[in-house]
Amino acid sequence: MLIFTVMFMVPVVMGIFTAFTDWNIRDLYHFEFNGLENFTDIFADKYFLLAIKNTFLFTIVTTAVKVVFAVLLAVALVKPLKTQKLMRSIFYIPSILSGVAIGLIFTSFFKMDGMFDQILDFFGYAGNTIWLGEEATAMWCVIWTDIWKGTGFSMMIFIAGLQGIPEEYYEAAAIDGAGGIKRFFYVTLPLLMPSFTVVITSSLIAGLKVFDNVYVLTNGGPGFATQVLATYVYKNFSAGFLGKSSAMSLVMTVIVCICTVGLNSFMRKKEVEA
Repeated sequence: MLIFTVMFMVPVVMGIFTAFTDWNIRDLYHFEFNGLENFTDIFADKYFLLAIKNTFLFTIVTTAVKVVFAVLLAVALVKPLKTQKLMRSIFYIPSILSGVAIGLIFTSFFKMDGMFDQILDFFGYAGNTIWLGEEATAMWCVIWTDIWKGTGFSMMIFIAGLQGIPEEYYEAAAIDGAGGIKRFFYVTLPLLMPSFTVVITSSLIAGLKVFDNVYVLTNGGPGFATQVLATYVYKNFSAGFLGKSSAMSLVMTVIVCICTVGLNSFMRKKEVEA
């Protein structure tokens, strides 16, 4: 309890406290309460609103694609293949790698004349796109990197869910004349709802709090094209706006909590219906 209080509760209380002050690096030991001024300032900041928009775009796309890819991989790799263990390991390994290491790998992958350009050139597309340096492509590169990293973890959760489905359900569906596709949609998916709840909720939280991938790959650039909430909070904190960055962190926490609780409640109801 002592460790929990010192390492978690104290910083949380201090963060909420400083969100309502004008604390900044210029006068580190003196601050005054300014009420809701920090919050009115940040919601009037177009870049903060852009960061919220980018965060939700990132979260929605990565979560949706990871769920689809993970389900397909899980269904394929739950079958008794000779290379089953090897393939599971290959797809799972990215999820245990450091986010910074992955960022450095994909920085090299997406650079001009990097591996991605060479792959496109092999298929006949010879472009001069600076993938991480143009607003139209930078966010999609960051999104793809996160999908590559997180799909394996989601796949393992779905595999665990598939292994927990009794074979009798499939046998009964087959006796009733249901083909493979019908068995997938009317037996597999409904009974996987608990796994969907875990995967979607964890992906949602990770997406709303994303920092390392964006910071290493683009640092929020070019311009503010890939700026997300966590990187914008860090940017303001580094600039010395301690009270303002605390207010941003508090807003981000509220957004994460509302989205997580709402989605989790919705998914739990679907589990009961299934």
